[in-house]
Amino acid sequence: MRFSLPRTPVLFLYGLAAAFLIYWHWRHILDALPFLVVLACPLMHLFMHHGHGHRQDTRPADKSDSPKA
Repeated sequence: MRFSLPRTPVLFLYGLAAAFLIYWHWRHILDALPFLVVLACPLMHLFMHHGHGHRQDTRPADKSDSPKA
């Protein structure tokens, strides 16, 4: 038999735990913010540079098919 809690109380407990951690350890969180920004840079580079038009699934157009003027 599998035990499963409803989602709302679990999310409430996670939120409560996060609030207590932030309340009691806010100074540690503030100390870590510069490092988190530096660590976010490589992730943003990997995940946010997909829209520059560098598509690998399209083939370049064949120039021999173009009409000659």
